[in-house]
Amino acid sequence: MCWYCGSAVVDAEPIGRSARCLDCSKDLRSCRNCRFFLPGGKGDCAESSTEFVSDKERANFCDWFALNPKFRSPSAGEGKSRKAEGDARSAFGSLFND
Repeated sequence: MCWYCGSAVVDAEPIGRSARCLDCSKDLRSCRNCRFFLPGGKGDCAESSTEFVSDKERANFCDWFALNPKFRSPSAGEGKSRKAEGDARSAFGSLFND
């Protein structure tokens, strides 16, 4: 599944740098889709010898990239929760704007 929308990733390995999700067009070869993605770890990666990647949601040239096997089946993704969070922030901000 794409980390963002939850659609199953059907692309064959290796995932190319220009590969995008068919449903939401997010980059597939990104830290967020990698089996080594470890939020809170050094550089958010389980591999200690990788270069720092500043944007975990964009395509990169990491040699360690391997699609996380759990992304081969569909799930809810994070897009809906991010939209709900953005809507809530917007509503809160509108309370203080005239």
